[in-house]
Amino acid sequence: MTSSPLKPSFTLAAPDDGTAYTIYVEEPDAAPGTGLWPVVLFMDGDDQFAAGVAAYRAARDAGEVPPLLLAGVGYGAGYSKPQNRRGRDYTPDAHGDEPASGGADAFLKFLTATLLPELARRYPMDGDKRGIAGHSLGSLLVLHALFREKPFFTHHLASAPSLWWADRAMLGRVAALRERQAALPAKLYLSVGGKDSASMTGDLTLLEKQLKEKPFAGLDFVTRRFEKKNHFNVLPAAFGAGLAALFGPGKK
Repeated sequence: MTSSPLKPSFTLAAPDDGTAYTIYVEEPDAAPGTGLWPVVLFMDGDDQFAAGVAAYRAARDAGEVPPLLLAGVGYGAGYSKPQNRRGRDYTPDAHGDEPASGGADAFLKFLTATLLPELARRYPMDGDKRGIAGHSLGSLLVLHALFREKPFFTHHLASAPSLWWADRAMLGRVAALRERQAALPAKLYLSVGGKDSASMTGDLTLLEKQLKEKPFAGLDFVTRRFEKKNHFNVLPAAFGAGLAALFGPGKK
């Protein structure tokens, strides 16, 4: 049974601060049999989960991905609504553009310690294949989840990441981590629309350069540019190609 990508499946409160998150779930179109479903958490569930689900279904129809359990994490409110807390939850560093920013660590704690155990309780979930996906500010959070000493997630999909945030602080974080450790076993898919802003495309080039010049052992990353797409219409292409690159046939 497949639920609507725009119909909330349940709400879940963060134990630390009581923030109520709206969770949207797309169950796979095939039973797991004796196996379990890999899970992918999509950021900006209220606004972007529909695109993620449509991309996943198209990739499934084309035989490009296995059955996946998708969960959109939202607030029951879109980008412009005051109860939407993406400016707090997706930002690793405080910045004057958003007074409440800098709450990414607390939000990751909610995802890993509260949401994923709840999903595992409700669905036959493969705890060894844990994905996180986002676009723009949401994929800044994806990169923050990855570039740490021991990433919790195994598969990371970052579409048009907002590397500009806090004067490109994420690029500094990546460089500092690489100085501390040489290995980072994980999978990463990076992409951007070719018609996105010069900041988005240029900053992604800087990150790609860092990862190529001083690679992390064990970090399997691919990158792609969708030349005819901009920041807004790239979502279906980025999500579909990203899921296929991370979870497609032959991928672990």
